[in-house]
Amino acid sequence: MKRISLLAVAAILMITGCRKIEVDGEQVFITVPGGNNNNNNTAKTVILSGRITKDTVLKKGDNNFLRGKVYISNNATITIEKGAIVKSEFSGSDVGALIIARGAKIVADGSASEPIVFTSGAPSPRSGDWAGIVICGKAKVNSSSTIGGPGTFLVEGGINNSNNDGIGGGTDDEDSSGVLRYVRIEYAGYAYQPDQEINSLTMAGVGSKTKIEYVQVTYAKDDAFEWFGGAVNCNYLVAYKTQDDDFDSDFGYRGKVQFGLIVRDSLIADISQSNGFESDNDANGTTNNPQTGAVFSNITAIGPRATQTSVGSNLYNAGAHIRRNSAISIFNSVFMGWPTGILIDGSRGRDTYLNIADSSIRIRNCVIAGYTTDSIRYVGLAPTNTQILTDWYNTSFFFNRFIKNNNDVRYTRPFDFINPDYIPFGNSPLVNTAARTAVTSSFSNETKLAGLRPVDFIGGIAAAGELSGWFKGWTVFN
Repeated sequence: MKRISLLAVAAILMITGCRKIEVDGEQVFITVPGGNNNNNNTAKTVILSGRITKDTVLKKGDNNFLRGKVYISNNATITIEKGAIVKSEFSGSDVGALIIARGAKIVADGSASEPIVFTSGAPSPRSGDWAGIVICGKAKVNSSSTIGGPGTFLVEGGINNSNNDGIGGGTDDEDSSGVLRYVRIEYAGYAYQPDQEINSLTMAGVGSKTKIEYVQVTYAKDDAFEWFGGAVNCNYLVAYKTQDDDFDSDFGYRGKVQFGLIVRDSLIADISQSNGFESDNDANGTTNNPQTGAVFSNITAIGPRATQTSVGSNLYNAGAHIRRNSAISIFNSVFMGWPTGILIDGSRGRDTYLNIADSSIRIRNCVIAGYTTDSIRYVGLAPTNTQILTDWYNTSFFFNRFIKNNNDVRYTRPFDFINPDYIPFGNSPLVNTAARTAVTSSFSNETKLAGLRPVDFIGGIAAAGELSGWFKGWTVFN
């Protein structure tokens, strides 16, 4: 418990001009009068630090800050009002993070007109200014941690504390950790040590009753979204100019993700090699259960190469790097401008190619555009080659396709960083009559089995109607 003497309180009052200071248990709110961006003189500066153990509300009109690693624990709920902005104080090595412990909840329920923004407090923000949001739930993972025991995952990146608030996992796949809806997470991600990074949004053992939809991550230093086990379903996700991987799934993640947009910058990549998707069963490719079996559907993944002659960073790897015994499925999605469209990697643990042979990996109704001779690749120990994978991808009733040039996909302005637009034209092969026929005839059964929303187009965005503009209004592309 934190204790503050009356002398210390008096000193803070004199220095900051606070109207009040509240100390309750291990949480500290410093309340400072003064205006905000709306010139509202009733606004407060609210600084959260340490371990928050009671229900807490952050308001739209206030200046809200995270100071270092902030833990919401002891079954408490943090509620962030629509339109609120939460900044991480910029203090060099003591980067800010918001960690939701098992049993606690975050309710950040914004709207298209009033999104909630988590961002850097630096004068000139840039990637890696703060660590990001970590949500720890009670759903199943296939790992074992030395602290939590079997079926738990110790979140990487130096997140854990003496109360073990940085451990996810359990036995309740229907657990709820709250709501993230119409939320932007900007400039987050932090490399604590090599291979010990904190992602912009980390989900560790998060259960299916958690609601995560309409979330944009911009300028992630490491991964944009990473799922460590769990069964949470996510919809309408945007990853913009990520450094490492956009959608990373491992340690038994079994949720469903539908409608997503990935946009990469050819000059921004990670030394570990950057991918749109990266998926493992676990770090060693074991047969541990539950096996990573996430289903991703209707994703538009725009890679670094606008044309076949564009190169950019040589650290880019694949639109989807599937490895280490993952059994991921990708439906109805388009990969544009990647050095390799799909890479099946059997080089560690159980050969991932075996999951193709038994149909636990499924690629259906997908398009690889702007392709080269390496659009489908295999690496590993088995006597498997690219032609075998290409023949598998081209199986007629899978309805997968290659499109030679990105322009032939006919998105509006997919590689334009000044005035981008990712809606396909009405004559695009992703939405034309032939595409609709293929999607509705071949995808309907997959949709029903996976519990996904039936659609009649390929990729994350429709040419018209409700699903054509879901990424506009609440997002920022600059």
